[in-house]
Amino acid sequence: MLKKIPHTYTIISVVILICAVLSWIVPAGEYVRETIDVNGSMRTIIVDNSFHEVEQSPQTWQVFSALLDGFERQAGIIAFLLIMGGAFHIMNSSKSIDVGIFSFLNYTKTLEHNRFIKMLGVDNVVISLIIILFSLFGAVFGMSEETLAFVIIIVPLAISMGYDSITGICMVYVAAHIGFSGAVLNPFTIGIAQGLSDLPLFSGFEYRLFCWVVLTVLLIVCVLAYARRIKKHPHKSPTYELDAYWRKREENVSAEVVYKTTRSAYIVYGLIVVSLILFSIYHLQTSFHLGSSTISFPAIPLLSVLFILLGGLSLRKSNQFFILTILAFTIIFLIAGVMGYGWYLPEISAIFLAMGILSGFANSESTDNIIKQFLEGAKDMLSAAIVVGLAGGIIIILQDGRIIDPILHGLASLMGETGRIVSLGIMYLIQTFINLIIPSGSAKAALTMPLMAPFSDVIGVSRQATVMAYQFGDGFTNMITPTSAILIGALGIARIPYALWVKWFWKLLLFFMIVGFLLLIPTVLFPLNGF
Repeated sequence: MLKKIPHTYTIISVVILICAVLSWIVPAGEYVRETIDVNGSMRTIIVDNSFHEVEQSPQTWQVFSALLDGFERQAGIIAFLLIMGGAFHIMNSSKSIDVGIFSFLNYTKTLEHNRFIKMLGVDNVVISLIIILFSLFGAVFGMSEETLAFVIIIVPLAISMGYDSITGICMVYVAAHIGFSGAVLNPFTIGIAQGLSDLPLFSGFEYRLFCWVVLTVLLIVCVLAYARRIKKHPHKSPTYELDAYWRKREENVSAEVVYKTTRSAYIVYGLIVVSLILFSIYHLQTSFHLGSSTISFPAIPLLSVLFILLGGLSLRKSNQFFILTILAFTIIFLIAGVMGYGWYLPEISAIFLAMGILSGFANSESTDNIIKQFLEGAKDMLSAAIVVGLAGGIIIILQDGRIIDPILHGLASLMGETGRIVSLGIMYLIQTFINLIIPSGSAKAALTMPLMAPFSDVIGVSRQATVMAYQFGDGFTNMITPTSAILIGALGIARIPYALWVKWFWKLLLFFMIVGFLLLIPTVLFPLNGF
């Protein structure tokens, strides 16, 4: 059956050709845009009633330059993938992640002595907690690109627990995007959309929190049901043969690992300690922005002290546990950087590259070996990088063909004179459709909210409900659209073909889209706070 599924390159190439054909058929048009200040940030928005026809720009030979153009557009994500692949390959050479996974699995066996946890099932508790954690990250600060760093950890963990790579992807990538869909405080979607709709920042918090809880609980139920089936019948997994790569990597790891602490690990420890002391002096206080609230405390100094203590203890065990400590604090500092300093791909790439290099030196690797391992890891990510470039080419063809705005304008006209629930449902469908070609939440908010917000006043739907329709429409289809570089990157890391993912995921996507519509209905029928 797998042989009948077209290659991911084939699927995306066909989509590019279809978009090129549409550039000949769909009348070209554009909106007039202007730049305004939204919550302290400059955003480009559409001027009301500014749609106009422009000269047709049919795409022909441009389909062959789409790959290069897509590479230029998605250069940040592509470079991030290559750096991540290289950094983790350096770390993997020490078998540290494998040691961490086996240690974690051994620890979970001790939890079986707890009567309550045993009744729930240790694996069920572990899967549920990981899903809740990443869903919360998605809901609070819009974790998206950052999930790529965790896919490479959670997928092999899921395989070691007896599940498959699909379960691993659901635990981290899907969980984060379900949280993204049910966002509570996400400044990149809710913040921008509410600002453009002239609503108080992060108002309607209570009902959004309820929606996030509902969506997260439903995801846990769905993932646990699937995971239980795969645990009983591993060969029924759509990725069973593909997961052989991960299973082979886990074989005989315990026998291969030599537990010792080398002098180089102590040197790396000293360098990190000195660096953290300097950073602590420079960043005595860190301000974390949660919605409209700001919390300031000495996060960097506290984390530095914690690393000094735990790093020293891990050195007493072995290089592998020290490297795991470096990985753990890399992730912790990543979260602090994203929430406290607005880190994005450059900073995240830098901290993971540093993690990889330091891990190599801590494991007594030579400079030449570290470079060799980095190149091998980057090579493993090359296929995913090419797919990301192709996916970026889809957007280039649509933009250069000048047909994105006409598609939006045509969809907006569908609402016409309909009932409030129907109109809200149409808004939801429009946002969902647009997300297939514009996966960026902030870009889509800037594109659609200046049109949708005033229209909602006319039809008697609250602007808050319109923002929520945008929120759901933006989130769910991120997990299936081929134009999402994050999705393609995550699938590439997990070694899951895009076509296979679509075949497996579409039913779950449809389920959550229906749930999303049902959650929109109370915003019309009941007097909710903030709506």
